Amino acid sequence: MLAKSWFRSALTVGVLAASIGVAGCAHHKKKPDESAYQEAPVEQLYDAGARHLDAHEWSDGITFFKEVERQHPYSEWSRRAILMQAYAHYEANQYDEAVADADRFIQLYPGNSTAAYAYYLKAECYFEQIMDVGRDQGTTLDALSGMREVLRRYPGTEYAIDAKLKVDMINDQLAGKEMAIGRYYLRQGQTTAAIGRFRTVIDKYQTTSHTPEALYRLVEAYLTLGLVDEAKHNAAVLGYNYPGDQWYVDAYNLLTNKGMRPEAPPAPVVHRGMLGIFPAGLVHDKNKTPPPPAAPQPAPAEAAPQAAPAAQPSPVNPAPAAPGAN
Repeated sequence: MLAKSWFRSALTVGVLAASIGVAGCAHHKKKPDESAYQEAPVEQLYDAGARHLDAHEWSDGITFFKEVERQHPYSEWSRRAILMQAYAHYEANQYDEAVADADRFIQLYPGNSTAAYAYYLKAECYFEQIMDVGRDQGTTLDALSGMREVLRRYPGTEYAIDAKLKVDMINDQLAGKEMAIGRYYLRQGQTTAAIGRFRTVIDKYQTTSHTPEALYRLVEAYLTLGLVDEAKHNAAVLGYNYPGDQWYVDAYNLLTNKGMRPEAPPAPVVHRGMLGIFPAGLVHDKNKTPPPPAAPQPAPAEAAPQAAPAAQPSPVNPAPAAPGAN
């Protein structure tokens, strides 16, 4: 609509500038592209939005894609414009808006083939908001739920491949949170509470990089409580599964210093990266997140035997190039 707040602001600035003789000061302020609000063919609006996204002008691109929806609400272009808004909001770090766009697409077009991307982008928005283990992990749980939904609905897709990797990363994060709380309890002398946290890591996150330390902390905690058999059992599990890990060396030395010699001596210590353990911390790289998929091109119609085929306009691919592409 033409009655936009920025029009009113611009008018006010113009009147004030004229009244005090400094009209030139408003000259450098960038205004939204007025052409976005003019009635135009859908291809023209969509192409303008795509060009803005190619230039990383996310806000301007969103403006044009919103106009595609407003002016051409029942077109194929309108459907794709929702995904493009979600992608632009994601690139602008406006995660709440991106999730809302993705949810809107899923609600309107749940059976569409590109719904896979909407689910994936929604999960990615949560993933990029994961905080360090010292903070609340509510968003981490949302990311885990979102990635698992991608795996459940779209196995075998490129989105599922990425989601599987990130599920492992998220589990490592959640295990790290349990370890941080467990260590705190241990320092505070709340040994039983600490054991509960370390047991959670063993039971729920046993494939993460925190498992060796969790086993060692259990050895440490059980010895503090005088539960020697439990300490020796966890040391044996640690030695069997991670014989070359530094945490087993520490557990072996701890028991040995108390007059208990575990059956298996430590193997030569191997760098953890060689064991395939995922490194601590999460890395967020927007450059690895794909843009919405290109629309499938219609199959060309076969020409009639006795008549030349009618000229057809060149199909327009409504998906923009990846940001930064030439």
